[in-house]
Amino acid sequence: MLHNVRTKFYIFLFFLFISNIFGIYFFSFNFLYNLIIFAPIALLGIYDILQKKHAILRNFPVLGHLRYFFESIRPEIHQYFIESDTNGRPVPRDFRSVVYQRSKRQLDTRPFGSKVSFYRPGYEWANHSLKPYHVDPSSLRVKIGGTNCKLPYNASILNISAMSYGSLSANAVLALNGGAFLGGFAHNTGEGAISPYHEKRKGDLIWQIGTGYFGCRDKKGRFDKHLFAKKSQSENVKMIEIKLSQGAKPGHGGILPASKNNEEIAQIRCVKPNTTIFSPGVHKAFSNPIELCHFITQLQELSGGKPVGIKLCIGKRREFISICKAMLETGVKPDFITVDGAEGGTGAAPQEFQDHIGSPLRDGLLFTHNTLKGFGFRKEIKIIASGGIITAFDIVQKIAIGADLCSSARAMMLALGCIQALQCNQNICPTGVTTHNPNLTVGLVPKEKEKRVFNYHKYTLESVAEVVGTMGISKTEDLRPWHILRRGRTGVQNYGELFEYLEEGSLLNEPIPKKWKNAMKNSSAKTFSRV
Repeated sequence: MLHNVRTKFYIFLFFLFISNIFGIYFFSFNFLYNLIIFAPIALLGIYDILQKKHAILRNFPVLGHLRYFFESIRPEIHQYFIESDTNGRPVPRDFRSVVYQRSKRQLDTRPFGSKVSFYRPGYEWANHSLKPYHVDPSSLRVKIGGTNCKLPYNASILNISAMSYGSLSANAVLALNGGAFLGGFAHNTGEGAISPYHEKRKGDLIWQIGTGYFGCRDKKGRFDKHLFAKKSQSENVKMIEIKLSQGAKPGHGGILPASKNNEEIAQIRCVKPNTTIFSPGVHKAFSNPIELCHFITQLQELSGGKPVGIKLCIGKRREFISICKAMLETGVKPDFITVDGAEGGTGAAPQEFQDHIGSPLRDGLLFTHNTLKGFGFRKEIKIIASGGIITAFDIVQKIAIGADLCSSARAMMLALGCIQALQCNQNICPTGVTTHNPNLTVGLVPKEKEKRVFNYHKYTLESVAEVVGTMGISKTEDLRPWHILRRGRTGVQNYGELFEYLEEGSLLNEPIPKKWKNAMKNSSAKTFSRV
């Protein structure tokens, strides 16, 4: 198998050396020529194994150079993220090069102008100002925590989105958390619980609690408040996130293959080892919106007053409105809401779920912002946007629509060295990012890769600061929908003209805005079902 290339290379060198020594001793000095020919290859292979920057070369000495050779002739197809314009035509978007250049501290300027088609429908941009501001990248932070939060968190506007240990290797988690520690931003644990690798580098953590309650569950898979209280009060845990659904597979639950569920992971997650673990599609700790609010209160108290929020991909609109009605009735509000778009990635999910279930981020974000504003909650609840966020403009765009801050998983994986081999669910990831095979994880050196995660975050925030300043804005909180323009088939409009934005409290009094009437009528604080 390819993942044993390192071992096979050592065996090859050993037999090559022994056979040529015997040949020289017993037969002829002509065998010396073999050593002269193969010595450079052997030295190259040894260098590849010892160097720490390139996981592919560490895992596949000598052979790994072929990948870089072929990529120099023609870039790999997976470096393009396919979007669509307003006519449904695919538009290639090169995003890997941006992450790689920033994470490796390479020059990310581009000669001969943009490759973007400025006149295609769907092209978006921000206008610059003749009076730009200097914006300090270190000021791009948002305080998360409502009026009743005892331990609010001052978060970066860009953080690491949810990825579990189990889905990711130990070395990948160490590198991500190390980058978060160096850069002062947050690392979401994913629903797979807090592992020792999340805690070793002391980076800030957002502990995600999913439907499986991994790390805080009893033997029957139910939420264990004692385990939660013990772990949530760790100094590294800054926020708690209740995962209701995920953009890549909303309503589907997670899957951890038996091949990845070893003794260590099973102990961390409080499950049986060597078994395939399916996360339920729904929570057992609550069954309706009011009970969800009570669960939020319970976690706030058990954690010692840390910010508690919810994460979801917007599906049926009345269900989110039901949650808002429960907030109104109970007086309990989450400190933040993470809106995950359908374009978010995953290690493995049915194709139909990835392509056709759940709202894309822009639509879900806009709806969430409007609904919170219509109920009068927007100033108290921060919104985190997640799903396909790569560049500084992505961040600026999402904040202009209605987010306060963003999180990214795809970009952080690319910063680690992911080459999108699409082997995430088979435990044979060639770069050691999503595998637990020791022959492959050894290629990913945490101390090296954490620098790349740090660099990507640092230089992306510097770019955000430059873009916002160029727009004549002094801070991201001042971004508004009309700052982003979009070319349609009939002309150019800004987001304020393209989309409806509700007035504060407009869903609490008659007349209810037309597009919200049916959803408001069919929603209830007492049930997620249709009234």
